[in-house]
Amino acid sequence: MRALLTLTLVMVGSAATAHPGHWADAAGHDHWVAGVAIGLAGLAAIWGALKGKKAQDDAEDIDNEEEAEGEAA
Repeated sequence: MRALLTLTLVMVGSAATAHPGHWADAAGHDHWVAGVAIGLAGLAAIWGALKGKKAQDDAEDIDNEEEAEGEAA
């Protein structure tokens, strides 16, 4: 009987630690800062890729204009 009661109490207590509300307690409160930093790094990478694509398109347009001027002259 004692073993059954002990096993029951252990199982009930372990289910409480699996609840999402307790993850912050287990992981610590500073981990949200890392999540924000990763998100900002992702946004910076997307922004840089879009900006780089625009700069590349502008450079191609300038090259095309120079070639057109060279052919016209």
